[in-house]
Amino acid sequence: MVVINWIAKNVLQNPPILLGLIAALGLVIQRKPFADIIKGSLTAAFGMLILTEGVNMLTGTIASINTAVQTQMGVKVAKGLSDITFTADYGGAVGMAMFLGLIIHLLIARFTPVKTIFLTGHMLWWVPFVIIAGLVEGGVRGNLLIILGAIISACYWSFMPWIMRHYVWDATGDDSFLIGHPTGILSMISGFVAKRVGNKAHSTEDLNIPKGLSFFHEISITGGMVMFLVDIIVGIIAPVLVPKGSNLVMYAINQGLTFGAGLLILLYGVRLLINQIVPAFQGIAEKVVPGAKPAFDVPILFNYRPNAVIIGFITAMITSTILVIIANSFNLFGILLVPLVITSFFECGGAAVIGEGQGGVRGAVIGTATASFVMVALVGFSGVLLSHTIRNWILIFGGNDLSLWSMIAQGIGKLFGGL
Repeated sequence: MVVINWIAKNVLQNPPILLGLIAALGLVIQRKPFADIIKGSLTAAFGMLILTEGVNMLTGTIASINTAVQTQMGVKVAKGLSDITFTADYGGAVGMAMFLGLIIHLLIARFTPVKTIFLTGHMLWWVPFVIIAGLVEGGVRGNLLIILGAIISACYWSFMPWIMRHYVWDATGDDSFLIGHPTGILSMISGFVAKRVGNKAHSTEDLNIPKGLSFFHEISITGGMVMFLVDIIVGIIAPVLVPKGSNLVMYAINQGLTFGAGLLILLYGVRLLINQIVPAFQGIAEKVVPGAKPAFDVPILFNYRPNAVIIGFITAMITSTILVIIANSFNLFGILLVPLVITSFFECGGAAVIGEGQGGVRGAVIGTATASFVMVALVGFSGVLLSHTIRNWILIFGGNDLSLWSMIAQGIGKLFGGL
């Protein structure tokens, strides 16, 4: 357990180290010169670290909005409903399920036609985390909890990226990688709808913007402006957003600048990572797991159709917020929902890119709007089913594959709970 926990904490949950080691392994297998191995592995680690810092900057600006809205609505994280309290009771089971699940995942890639290698480091923890929570809600305990958690986690890591692979390849024009992120169900719904209602001839990247407004083509500028407006609106509704001693306008400007800078940093990290890890991974694919494809975090998609990301974020925020207000007004789920800002950006940003790949501008908008309905339904139902474990956590980070697979795990848990 000591060794497993050390590996889990210091390698599997440490994306820069994990990706650097994988790049080094791939280059060693290809018998590259020592200098190339050092350069490739460190550059991959740098790329992942830069990408992670960009994501942290984006998440930080979004999280403050979530916190302000929750405070305004009177939502409090109760004991037993957060990641910290749940991990204190079941962290060992999550760690063991993650370790055993990874072994099963690699065996699936080696001996079946499903050639996925899941490389999104933090999701190697959060996927078994929500699955263990679902199983606990279903009444599973003991060794069976670890075994079922490992099997279900391995199935997610293997099958979800593989199922959505053609949508990813259509959107990027690159079949060298997959997406390993909880955007899966929302992206597939967006792509399915976009293909039937959209028009590929009109791309988000070819929008006819007047020359005087050409700066809108820059995702960092557009994203910063959008976040500025979001902060202004939320600050009016929930004044607690603005720290004491500051004023709303200046706070919103700083948050917008931080968000835009975060996007620039994220995209630079994406380019570094792709340029190093994909060629290095070919060594692993050729020698260890023939035909395997690496599954990366969703920001990899943002580099291909950046306008679609912003369009998707705006569409998802408007649609989901209206739906959240309706759900709370009519008490549809019996619990209080909060706006899904984080999911609207990352998961629905990815869904918009997939929708754009299938149906252009119209596909991105309609596909993401449809996915937003599913997003709210998923977070509502999973919030109800996870009432004794991680409800408040899933209300903030759910509405995606994490919600869906926690509910699947809860259903399976009910079948095996008596054993």
